Formats: sequence, C-alpha cells, structure tokens
Amino acid sequence: MSTVVPPTPWGADLYEEALRAGRGPLFLRRADGWLLPLDVERWCAAPDPADRSALRRCAGAVLDIGCGPGRLVAALASGGHRALGIDVSEAAVRHTLRIGGSALRRSVFDPLPGEGRWGTALLMDGNVGIGGDPAALLVRVAELLAPGGLLIAEAAPVEMDERVRVRVDDGTGRARPGATFPWARLGAAALLGYARRAGLRPADQWTADGRCFVALRRRAARSASHSAEPAKRPAVTSSQRARNTSADSPVTRS
Repeated sequence: MSTVVPPTPWGADLYEEALRAGRGPLFLRRADGWLLPLDVERWCAAPDPADRSALRRCAGAVLDIGCGPGRLVAALASGGHRALGIDVSEAAVRHTLRIGGSALRRSVFDPLPGEGRWGTALLMDGNVGIGGDPAALLVRVAELLAPGGLLIAEAAPVEMDERVRVRVDDGTGRARPGATFPWARLGAAALLGYARRAGLRPADQWTADGRCFVALRRRAARSASHSAEPAKRPAVTSSQRARNTSADSPVTRS
C-alpha cells in the first residue's frame, strides 16, 4: 500500500473564495515569484469540447482524482456513469455535491473505495502534478485501476518535467506564509516515460483546443497458465480481504 499523504490546505480560504465566486484570479506561485494561472472559470463551468473529448473515452466506473468543483463528475453522472470525485479541498467537495456529483475529501494516497476495480481514472487540469512525484502518483493510480483499466491524463502543452514547491495565491501575495506544497508539471513525453515504469501502456494521445491528453491502460493480469505462483496456493477468502468502512462510501447529494 502506498504511503498515506495527509491532505494539504491547498490555500483553503483563497480557493474557497474563488470557487464561491466562480472565477479567479488564482495562481500557483513558486518561491521565485513565477505564477501559473489556475483556470477557475473553466473548472466551474460545464465541460467544454476538450473535456468532452476525454469523457467520451471513459469506460466503467470513473474515479476523478483532484476533481475540483466537480464539473466532470457531475457530467459523467448525468450521462449514466458511476463516478466519484476525490479532492483534498473541502470547498471543492461541497461544490461537487451541490451540482449533483459524488465526492469524498481524500488524497489519492489515502485508502479509497474500489481499489483495484476502477474502470477509468482521470488526472485532468494539471493533476499529474499532485504530490510533486509523478512516479509515485502513477504507481498509485495503477493500483486503483482494474486490470486493463484506463487512465486519462492531461499533460502540459509543451515538453517539460518540472518539480517545484508552490502555494495558492490570488496575485496579491495574500497566501499564508509557509503554506507551500510540492507540485509537478509534465509534458506528454515525460508522462509516457513515468507511465511505462508504473505498468501503464500508451493507448491513445490527442490534442483538443490546445490541451494535450494521453490515455494509458493498466496491463491486464496474467492468466493462471502464465503465472509463476504455485498451483496449490491457498485461495484468499472473503473474510481475509480488507473491507470498506462506512467512511469509504461516496458522499452523495442529499
């Protein structure tokens, strides 16, 4: 099991204010003052054509990692998919519930419902940067997917492999001093390299409205005839499997 990473504040006050207003300005700020704009207006709107190009490829139950205000989870649910969003931001989870999605306040590295059974996982809107360690993140996502399951990830529009510490900022410097967290940005080539080492093979790659997407498939489990396991290994019974607690059930809109 991956190491549990406690949720970060993610600039709680500034982020919540932006989600409540449905607009920025909001940025990720590096220590050297460089700013990466966060597209709050798009995140709070309905899915655009680039989003829909990714949603059309989803199959089975869908886990949206870093779901933000939940536009993708809600759209998937309205289209008949079983979908769950997870986010470390309480404001993001509340917003997702308000628009009809299901969501939990969790880190991707926390215990999650349905581990090893998700048909599709999403890492959209730069969320390949979560945790600042792409190798660890992609290994964790592979653990969450069913054999043959699909990861749809959005890459940076230019080639890069960058790891930095950032904080959420509205451009005025109001973010709390020291409220920094690790982040990463990957172009498609770097993302594919990390994915292969995590047991994810390329399935598709495309661009839409200037955004770059990669679809990766978890390698299917080997058949019993090719397994190196002893033929008479005892079966694992249902009583030996870890069971979900009530806290693992998606919170649904009341």
